[in-house]
Amino acid sequence: MAVEFVSFADMFDMASHGPDTWVGESAEYPWGRVYGGQVAAQGLWAAAQTVDPRFRPHSMHAYFIRGGDSKEPIRFEVDRIRDGRSFITRRVVARQSGGAILNLSASFQAPEEAADETAISMPDGVTPPEDLPNNDWGGLIQRRPVESDLRRARTWLRVKGPIGDDSLMHILAHAYASDDIPTEAVELTHPVGRPGFNGESTVDYPYMGASLDHSVWFHRDAPADEWVLHDMRSVGVYGARGLALGEIWTRGGVHVATMVQEVLLREARR
Repeated sequence: MAVEFVSFADMFDMASHGPDTWVGESAEYPWGRVYGGQVAAQGLWAAAQTVDPRFRPHSMHAYFIRGGDSKEPIRFEVDRIRDGRSFITRRVVARQSGGAILNLSASFQAPEEAADETAISMPDGVTPPEDLPNNDWGGLIQRRPVESDLRRARTWLRVKGPIGDDSLMHILAHAYASDDIPTEAVELTHPVGRPGFNGESTVDYPYMGASLDHSVWFHRDAPADEWVLHDMRSVGVYGARGLALGEIWTRGGVHVATMVQEVLLREARR
């Protein structure tokens, strides 16, 4: 059965089920399926359990294979692809009774002294979160969307804290939140437009959406329990699929992560 995550750490209260295998639970979500960001974060956590703690995730690439059932436990099986001196690679398959629901690859890097330069800038003139209303859909994420005339989905997000001092937990929290905004960016470029929050709309919106695949590159550490800006844009929709890409920024303009997601936006079956 589904559980209630009172804190972010509750999501990773997973039981060991043999070598490199863990079983976790899901919360209930308004759309009736497991939230993709949750299963991706849990999969990344499972991968990290098989890695020397000096190594931290620098990228993850996930395929959402089918919608997860929040009433069923999720089994995470980790495959140790390669252990190198600088990089470690893992693959994780998440399964339920109906089969695999997630296939995730993750790469971990040991700390390395090197150049630190950002070639892009945080957008100017973004309304701060204190001046915006909440628009939350769950107990662990606070979200405050930014109104914009551009075809961009911009939202301040923070994960319910405190999360603590472990940088891995903050990376997992950014991964958890990163699946929230891309679908909105794709909907903004669709000819029908974007429906209202929680499906409420003044027009008949005959489409259903789902995350297909999702990638995140983690550039710099930043607290995920403080406000960060998710700035997403879409290149358009083709063959019932739309591609969104964007960045996570701190309030001070630090580029935390880059995200790319392909979204299914298909005419709803009636």
